[in-house]
Amino acid sequence: MARLIFITGGVVSSLGKGLASAALGALLQARGYKVRLRKLDPYLNVDPGTMSPFQHGEVYVTDDGAETDLDLGHYERFTGVSALKSDNVTSGRIYQRVIEKERRGGYLGRTVQVIPHVTDMIKEFVMDGTDDLDFLLVEIGGTVGDIEGLPFFEAIRQLGNELGRDRAAFLHLTLVPYIEAAGELKTKPTQHSVKELRAIGIQPDILLCRASHPIPDDERRKIGLFCNVSAENVIPALDLDTIYRVPMAYHEAGLDTQLLKHFHIGNAPEPDLSRWQQVVERVKNPEGEVRIAVVGKYMQVKDSYKSLSEALTHGGIANNVKVHMDWIDSEIFERDDAASFLENVHGILVPGGFGERGTEGKIEAVKFARERKVPFFGICYGLHMAVIEAARDLAGLDGAGTTEIGKPKYPVIGLMTEWVKGNQVEKRVADGDMGGTMRLGAYDSVLTPGSRVAEVYGTTNISERHRHRYEVNTEYTPLLEKQGFKVSGWSPDKRLPEIMEIPEHPWFIGVQFHPELKSRPLEPHPLFSSFIAAAVQQSRLV
Repeated sequence: MARLIFITGGVVSSLGKGLASAALGALLQARGYKVRLRKLDPYLNVDPGTMSPFQHGEVYVTDDGAETDLDLGHYERFTGVSALKSDNVTSGRIYQRVIEKERRGGYLGRTVQVIPHVTDMIKEFVMDGTDDLDFLLVEIGGTVGDIEGLPFFEAIRQLGNELGRDRAAFLHLTLVPYIEAAGELKTKPTQHSVKELRAIGIQPDILLCRASHPIPDDERRKIGLFCNVSAENVIPALDLDTIYRVPMAYHEAGLDTQLLKHFHIGNAPEPDLSRWQQVVERVKNPEGEVRIAVVGKYMQVKDSYKSLSEALTHGGIANNVKVHMDWIDSEIFERDDAASFLENVHGILVPGGFGERGTEGKIEAVKFARERKVPFFGICYGLHMAVIEAARDLAGLDGAGTTEIGKPKYPVIGLMTEWVKGNQVEKRVADGDMGGTMRLGAYDSVLTPGSRVAEVYGTTNISERHRHRYEVNTEYTPLLEKQGFKVSGWSPDKRLPEIMEIPEHPWFIGVQFHPELKSRPLEPHPLFSSFIAAAVQQSRLV
């Protein structure tokens, strides 16, 4: 029967609850336990799928097609456990389910209230499918005191009482700021955060204190006294030089040890952190470096491409090099010459995106990579831009474009309305819900034997995660292939091009899916490993 660990946060947002949860999951997993992580998000959107990247960062997609919070990416990268649709829920989805049940008469005419109906729905979500787990880690988004988060805090308070201390623990992440002018760490914000938490009925068992400076034992004892927590359960979480050092740092600080003591587990094996040590060694002591230009449209918020930046880092780990990323807004290339920004990079990546803004700049970046023989990686919308560039410049189709942003003369990218997944036909309706018009989640692809991608993957059958509406128009692929731009990966029914490449180019690959979502520090994605390897070769030529 699973033990539950509830992770809450206070003082300010963006302290790193998701990363802390993921690292703790990795530690418990390294001790041999079976873990799963879940995220409760208090916002009223049903899911983050229609939220702007400027508002929420990237949308993380699971194998089963859920559009979820980016913290699920941390969970997967640190534990390797594939997230499910059931691992992320929002206030919007909870209220939606409650209202749907009320409309069906499921509450038998009762007055529907936050307590018990909303909180019961939250508890039902939390506890679903936990029987075969050793530990379930549940992160509550936002900070204690947020009005929209109160039903979630009430639900986990109730669960804590129902499960008892042997099966539930509360971990609270707070900030211990360093005041430069005074030369002191200040514990008062943590005291107030815990006071707020206790006011709603939750007594934290462990405090994880984010700080930029070491927290002296006297300060830990002070925090413990004011917060009714033993000093040994006040765990420092200091700023680190790489996020992949976090599991080792938390173990050294005693986080997992104290949690196991809380659950009266005294015979747990020591965690095997050797692979994490190898990752950190490669990150901190690389044998070389490469520079990759990421040409996109959401550059102001780096979390918009969180999985992408991590996957590039993983590619560097696989090749034992440091990857420097130049984040370039594609609109710049609509005003200035691309060469002035891309002349000295060793690889160019055009990531996913939606809408018209910056598309011509992305096309210019593709053209530079193709003509200058610079390794190029196009992901989702990046593939579309590569197809448009090839159609215009190689096939001579002036006016080629995508129906996503207009009615081009040659619609080389269009809205495919039907395809086969497994044994079922799936259909896309142009005017349906925005999420309903997407191809979401894991889909199989068949690679062309002898192609570069088949060589990269080491197989001709793959499964990758998708999140997009528009596809490469197969009416134009024969013409593009005559110009050397080959389809090297198809959907199993041969209706949808999944991968295109230029075999005569040192490394030029565009994919319809999002490989960054399946890359892990302990298992770098083969496409990113290969792309960075090509960049290493390019660095020797520049």
